[in-house]
Amino acid sequence: MILIAAAGMAAAVQAQEPVHIRLWDNSTAPTSNGLSGEEKVSKGGAVSNTTTAEMWVYKAGENATGQGIVFFPGGGYSNLSLPNGHKTAKWFAEHGITAAVVKYRLPNGHSEIPRNDADEALRVMKARADEFGVDPEKIGVSGTSAGGYLAGSVGVLSENKPAFMILFYPVISADLDIRHKGTFVQLMGDKDANSPKAMAFSLEKHVDSTTPPTLLFHSDDDKVVPAVNSAIFYQRLKENGVKASLHIYPSGGHGWGINPKFRYYDDWQKSVLDWLSTL
Repeated sequence: MILIAAAGMAAAVQAQEPVHIRLWDNSTAPTSNGLSGEEKVSKGGAVSNTTTAEMWVYKAGENATGQGIVFFPGGGYSNLSLPNGHKTAKWFAEHGITAAVVKYRLPNGHSEIPRNDADEALRVMKARADEFGVDPEKIGVSGTSAGGYLAGSVGVLSENKPAFMILFYPVISADLDIRHKGTFVQLMGDKDANSPKAMAFSLEKHVDSTTPPTLLFHSDDDKVVPAVNSAIFYQRLKENGVKASLHIYPSGGHGWGINPKFRYYDDWQKSVLDWLSTL
């Protein structure tokens, strides 16, 4: 019995091992972000000075729904909260949605870099859909904070659209009154982030009827990225007839993500699974 239990545990551990895919680096990608040297990892696992784009795919098990998701961790475009990205991808996989977490190159003022990496990650996920046991027409994107901005960028700016979007406390607008300044400074550089050029990167201005169905989460007391970012995006989605749902919790601040101490931890997870079941 002990041997059988041990074998079962080993199989479970093996099932959690992700498929690692290197997408490209500054020398092989369409453009470079101008960064060089070793990538830096903080004590908490956040990654900065990223010069390569890669992803880890966690495959769903017997409960697979056929849906897939490409997840982009946040960090204000100055670093990537990669450990939380892995935890979130594992959670999706455990609930039947094959999920990839992406380590994308930080922009360093080169605005095209993150979306180039995100587009490539989605393209690879679709191209290898059979291998991962997912329907290529049922692969969406998700992200937190600046990662939510990146996921939203793919949904509204890219030609290769995801099937859906799940955005957690996303940066959306470049409007000076409600934007997260640091994200746009990292994306465009100090000068352009404070110029009219920034408005071209304001996601709510690009929503149309081709924007994928979207689920949004935010907290009313978010002092980093005001909840109006999600609200204005939701409004534009509905004006264009796009299926959407918006959850604004009374409290929680910013960055709660996969943290089980978040008061509405169970609620957001139930809401995600319920919403995905309606697609």
